[in-house]
Amino acid sequence: MLFGLWSGRHFGAARTLLLALLVVLLLDPWAVLAAGFWLSFGAVGVLLYIGVPRIGVVSGWRERIMHWGLTQWAVTVGSVPLLLLLFQQFSLVSPLANALAIPVVSFVITPLALLYAVLPWPPLIALDHELLALLMRWLEALGDWPQWQQAAPPLPAVLLAVLGVACLLLPRGFPARWLGAVLLLPALLTPPLRPPAGEVWLDVLDVGHGLAVVVRTQTHALLYDTGPRYGGDADAGQRVVVPFLRAAGVERLDTLLVSHRDNDHAGGTESVLGAVPVARVLSSVAGLAGERCVAGQAWDWDGVRFRVLHPLAAAYEKSTASNHLSCVLRIDSAGGRSALLVGDIETPDEAALLARAAAATAAAGPRTASPLNSDVLVAPHHGSRTSSSLPFVAAVAPSEVVFTVGYRDRFGHPVPEVAARYAAARQWRSDRDGELSFVLAGSVSAAAWRQQYRRYWHWREQ
Repeated sequence: MLFGLWSGRHFGAARTLLLALLVVLLLDPWAVLAAGFWLSFGAVGVLLYIGVPRIGVVSGWRERIMHWGLTQWAVTVGSVPLLLLLFQQFSLVSPLANALAIPVVSFVITPLALLYAVLPWPPLIALDHELLALLMRWLEALGDWPQWQQAAPPLPAVLLAVLGVACLLLPRGFPARWLGAVLLLPALLTPPLRPPAGEVWLDVLDVGHGLAVVVRTQTHALLYDTGPRYGGDADAGQRVVVPFLRAAGVERLDTLLVSHRDNDHAGGTESVLGAVPVARVLSSVAGLAGERCVAGQAWDWDGVRFRVLHPLAAAYEKSTASNHLSCVLRIDSAGGRSALLVGDIETPDEAALLARAAAATAAAGPRTASPLNSDVLVAPHHGSRTSSSLPFVAAVAPSEVVFTVGYRDRFGHPVPEVAARYAAARQWRSDRDGELSFVLAGSVSAAAWRQQYRRYWHWREQ
């Protein structure tokens, strides 16, 4: 655009935007994968869309204020479809934030930074820093104000919303502009999908080396483990779990179950508790507010049965490794299909579960199926050789087994001899398949994110 102004040529708004798009994609073809790419070009496109028909109409101060208000309105409304698609939320006070942030950054903070680059006098950059810090504190305070938040709308609803925005931002006097608001409604009001009564939706999230499983019934939701902490200011709860819950329309967790205290299972707990209302916390983690998970705990949601099978209450009195205290949860759908979540239990814990299962089967009668037998199993300890003993694998006899491992995992999970023990089951790996979704109804269906939404750089099995 600057080149056009300097050369005295007028390329036109659309062509200028397309030339900028071309330059960006020549420099970085993968820019299209970044949310900022779409938001930036979308915002500029909206400004050009409303600005071009009105060139020359801004003269006095009243007209300038009205034009500024129109600009704020256009950017706010124009960004709604993309914000709902990408983040499932948008701020209700963004015009107030922009009202101060845009002029302060444009006319004070940026010029001071450029001036310091030419004239490196330390008080200049110190003043600039203080002004920016004040602005950020004000913006952070606005961040606590209400936001519109909902489940991710379907793509057709988003495309209708884009058309609605185009209608709403037509020049004044254009007939039937109000139809744009109607076209926005599907994106704003489409309810999230829910399982039917008695059915279970189980999502094993891709958190790298760790575990986080979201279990949904018709009106309830449970989170089993929260994934690892990646560093001082990042964890799977913040980066993966909470965005998934928001996109799925889960506004509260009826139960958060943290199997044990290891970082790869409990590292995101603080972020989840800070972002999502949680009605009940079960765990084996000392110091975490809530209840201890103890074998024998059971509850029913929407025709679905949940049972804690491990550890025994007496195990908490012993000095034992955290893996041995892993909470084991069994989930039974109304259709007779089941899933078993076992954390990082090891061979001795598997033997104890087998002994209790044998006793329960003997008491119930020889024709009773083992309480461990399950259709879906999240493999104990990520497929480590310290777990998945042959008797345990035989008792569970899963048709689907999931190894939650990180890409190029330094632990080498799952180890080949353990994977071989599950030869009768269909094997899934989070490093290869991404997020895994299972539906437990009268039958079991499974879907892998990277099979449904494959990119050309994903692995392909030969």
